Amino acid sequence: MRRRLAAIGAVLLAVASTVLMFVRPADAAVGLHVSGRNIVEANGQTFVMRGINQPHVWFTNQTSSFANIKALGANTVRVVLGSGKRWGPSTDVAEVISLCKQNRLICVLEVHDTTGYGEEGAAASLDEAVNYWVSQKSALVGQENYVVINIGNEPIGNTNAGQWTAATTSAIARMRSNGFQHLLMVDAPNWGQDWQYVMRDNAQTILDADNQRNTVLSIHMYAVFNTAASITDYLNRFQSNGWPLVIGEFGWRFNSGEVDHETILAEANARGLGYLGWSWSGNTDPILDMATSFDPNQLTTWGQRIFNGTNGIRATAREASIYRGGTPGPTTPPVTPTTRPPVTPTATPTGGSRACTATYAVVGQWAGGFQADVRVTAGGSAVNGWTVTWTFANGQRVSQVWNATVTSSGSSVTARNVSYNGSLAAGASTTFGFLGSWNGTNSAPTLSCTAT
Repeated sequence: MRRRLAAIGAVLLAVASTVLMFVRPADAAVGLHVSGRNIVEANGQTFVMRGINQPHVWFTNQTSSFANIKALGANTVRVVLGSGKRWGPSTDVAEVISLCKQNRLICVLEVHDTTGYGEEGAAASLDEAVNYWVSQKSALVGQENYVVINIGNEPIGNTNAGQWTAATTSAIARMRSNGFQHLLMVDAPNWGQDWQYVMRDNAQTILDADNQRNTVLSIHMYAVFNTAASITDYLNRFQSNGWPLVIGEFGWRFNSGEVDHETILAEANARGLGYLGWSWSGNTDPILDMATSFDPNQLTTWGQRIFNGTNGIRATAREASIYRGGTPGPTTPPVTPTTRPPVTPTATPTGGSRACTATYAVVGQWAGGFQADVRVTAGGSAVNGWTVTWTFANGQRVSQVWNATVTSSGSSVTARNVSYNGSLAAGASTTFGFLGSWNGTNSAPTLSCTAT
């Protein structure tokens, strides 16, 4: 009888343990966690990532980057680490977390060695990435309010992308069995771009593999996502299924075949999705650098766009409430947007119906400075290039520009298309933006648009 009772007790204990392991009460959330489609903080406040990637493992001396990224309005930084298989090993995890916290940033930590596994011979497996996280556990435990663990960057290439599902579920299970309670982030296969839709089609399997139900999926958007249709279709699939998603990396449309960053920014803002642009500086191909030579005073076209443009970081980022004593509610962004009605456009036809129109709107204004957006729209026929001119009436000056080439002569300004946004179908539009200075009055000018 005693043995039977002991056996029954063991069974009951096993059942109870299973229940405790697989059912996580909502009020037992530790730090950042998933609630439905959203990432929320321990107090239930929704947190939307607005930040960029910082290539720390290759530039460990660039620690001032954390403060510079924060000063430009970001609320999150995704930090590149190495496991030692290809880069690193990064043994300064505690210092990195401290830098994030000092600068009031949420820290997404990722192992980069896994990039392209199965196609890239030197890449680490997700299992090896988990080994690294276990080796760094002492620096991570207790930081669940501040840290998201991105298990491995772009963990499977284009060779046998289907292996991603089993590798990812195993990695999640190992992280949990080793006691990690952090919000986990998992990247898609196909070098992060999921063009074979392995992550999309197995998303629920991945989410169910986490016994804490605390995993967010991450898509990387580059040339695969070079149309608005491809972006919105992908995001729609996740939204309609209620799956949590962030855009963990993306670039900008520096030529016509690249990612449609305008759609990404607009859709992410409309859907409440987090995004993390690639990357601050130090790229082998510097066209993806946001800051030249890590200098925040030398923002590139891409840097200006993501930090200062419409739907960009300054306009939409809200600091995590953990840095405000856990008090829910938004904080004032670094630049307070000021919405003004656009000027009625003035169209100047050149060649019959080959006309275009342009509208001007101030989207942010602060003492001595402002940000404006200009929308150029083709008329009844397609255009191959456009020029917008205006004259400032109150001494305003243009200081920095994105998505156009601008020249000034006194108060007269001329903006011309760049290589990737000059060709517009009939009725189609594109936008460019700029930062400027003002003093006293900042009235909107009347625009003239000509097309070729």
